[in-house]
Amino acid sequence: MPIRASSSRQIDSLIANLSAENAVTRETAVARLTLLGARAVERLIAATDSMPPIARTAAWRALEAIGDPRALEPALASLASSDLEPEVAAAAVGVARAHLRGVHGAAAVDRLATVLFDRTRHETLRLAALRALRDLEPAAVAPILATLADDPNGAIRLEAALRGGNAPSSSEDTAAVLARAREGELPDDPAILRHALAMSAQSLPLLELLELVKRIREREGSEPAKTREQWRIARGAAHVALAHRGSRLAVFDLRESLETAKGLLPVEFLEALRRVGDATCLEAIAGAYAKARDGWWREHLAEAFKAITAREKLTRRHAALKKIEKRWPGCFATMAKG
Repeated sequence: MPIRASSSRQIDSLIANLSAENAVTRETAVARLTLLGARAVERLIAATDSMPPIARTAAWRALEAIGDPRALEPALASLASSDLEPEVAAAAVGVARAHLRGVHGAAAVDRLATVLFDRTRHETLRLAALRALRDLEPAAVAPILATLADDPNGAIRLEAALRGGNAPSSSEDTAAVLARAREGELPDDPAILRHALAMSAQSLPLLELLELVKRIREREGSEPAKTREQWRIARGAAHVALAHRGSRLAVFDLRESLETAKGLLPVEFLEALRRVGDATCLEAIAGAYAKARDGWWREHLAEAFKAITAREKLTRRHAALKKIEKRWPGCFATMAKG
């Protein structure tokens, strides 16, 4: 389909808006690109490979809504990469999901199943793949669900068991789990809480999400070491829910968690820091980076540090960065280029 110059400029402008910090601007761009349909597909596909994670996620969502088969192969190729950010990969799953019953459905099913059964992939991505595969006929998905019965990830086991009645199976059920949790009645299994957050957190007022962070932290502190980490992951999920909505209400908890951590924090904390962390978090990040020995941990700390300094437009003259350079000479330069 030929694209007029005016349409081309409009598409380029909307794709640029996919990187906007303002969620309304991004969502408006997604909606308008969806309406442009096939004319926007090639540029959207290019955007999924060359833009910041927040823009790539939005681009995949627009491609899912358009439903053009040209997007399927790039989506499946993206899902083959283990380096893709979880939220971006989960959005690419949406494109594959839209084509499960099409002429290329077998390839989509195969790639989604491969992602789902790879226990090294991020929980967010595996859950997205599992939910997509549920669109298949019950007879086709039943063997997949049975295979997941002994999966080491509690959230995956929970999701796989939904149709068996062993866990919350509707938005009302998950909302009830969150409502009880805000009052201090947390479920015995933190995986149930993580699932409820994934399903219903978008409908919660921000102050209630903040209260949930506090409740989980209290429970986490009272748990024995062998289960404490699972509650910490649930707290990280609540932080991500706040961060996805651009809220900094719980930034203080992210900062304190870094300052008091005796080891690595779950990746959800770093994802939230990357999205909504501010200048007050930089010293805690630098301190964790300076004493870290784990390469993965150092890499993600540096990514969060760079994301914050770029978003806040901070230079070496900022008080926080001057303090970091004085306390840990060379740390800023190492993280900035790492």
